[in-house]
Amino acid sequence: MTKKMHVALFFGGNSSEHDVSKRSAHNIYDAMDKDKYDVSLFLMTKEGYLLSDTDSHRVFDGEDEDAVVKSVMPTVDASDPLANIANLGKIKDVDVFFPVIHGNLGEDGTIQGLFRLLQKPWVGSGILESAMAYDKDITKKMLDLYGVQNTKYVLLTPDNEGDYSYEKLAAQLGTRMFIKPANQGSSVGIHEVNNAEEYKDSLADAFRYDYKVLVEEAIQGPQELEISILGNEHPIASKLGAIRVPENDEFYTYENKFVDASEVHFDIPVDVSQKLADRITEMALTAYKGLGLKGMARIDFLVSKDDEPYLGEINTLPGFTNISLYPQLWNASGITYTELIDRLIELAIAEFNRRKQIHHDFTPLGKEKLSK
Repeated sequence: MTKKMHVALFFGGNSSEHDVSKRSAHNIYDAMDKDKYDVSLFLMTKEGYLLSDTDSHRVFDGEDEDAVVKSVMPTVDASDPLANIANLGKIKDVDVFFPVIHGNLGEDGTIQGLFRLLQKPWVGSGILESAMAYDKDITKKMLDLYGVQNTKYVLLTPDNEGDYSYEKLAAQLGTRMFIKPANQGSSVGIHEVNNAEEYKDSLADAFRYDYKVLVEEAIQGPQELEISILGNEHPIASKLGAIRVPENDEFYTYENKFVDASEVHFDIPVDVSQKLADRITEMALTAYKGLGLKGMARIDFLVSKDDEPYLGEINTLPGFTNISLYPQLWNASGITYTELIDRLIELAIAEFNRRKQIHHDFTPLGKEKLSK
């Protein structure tokens, strides 16, 4: 009998997407072929502490997370600087890590750095690639470098925000604009702005989430299209999907995505011209390869009334909830949820083996080297 692969599923995190991550992890766990995989669970609490497999299962199976954390914390040695990851020592035989921590710590390269130190494969992109794609400012700079059309913007920080009034920005970007934290996901902290009062309040809220804030031009009457990418050096693209938000909402909000999606409609696949589909696919693959991404990404586009596509955002660890578009788009493209999980794990191992051939730091120190 073939030995099962041991997969460690990481979820939770200390970002605003904590609960979303828990739902994604449930779906991935349920879709995994248990004849192929033994799965350990590691819930990262909102405080950044990794629960053990046993305690993570307690939350997974329905216990109140706060109650579980409260019961565990008295056993933690707060003086140990590694206390928050101490439970990793209990799983020496893990074959591959599968992070589903959306947002901060999960998509920004942090957890990927931990996996690299542990010298194990992980699903998704590398440290630098994750960090670049997570930062909307850096992403846009890279998109410009590779000639991928995206919206105009002005970057604000606490040092320069006083130099920009609503009127000054409106002269550059138009009277209707969007304010976004540079490092945040799930539409958290994003605001539509149409006047000076909205600008002031929205900017203050966006700075709650990051010290860098983008003020972007608004595309008139946009259609939101999504595409899923899968692969390493030779990625493939799914069919396109579309999101139709409630009439009173100007964009796909956090509430639309995760709280109440009853009025959100998905067209999967969407009926668009072949010319537009080909152009978006080419732009998505160019961005994916230009940023050096691996494993997976969901890439969001805005299409103007005259069929001009603008790349909006790249998500390197997209959602896997019941209404998440990444797996839905692949299902519409002929890859089932379970097959998708298999492919992502295979890609993780392939990328690890590729890196191992060129990086000596992937070879653990043996007793011979330690004794010299």
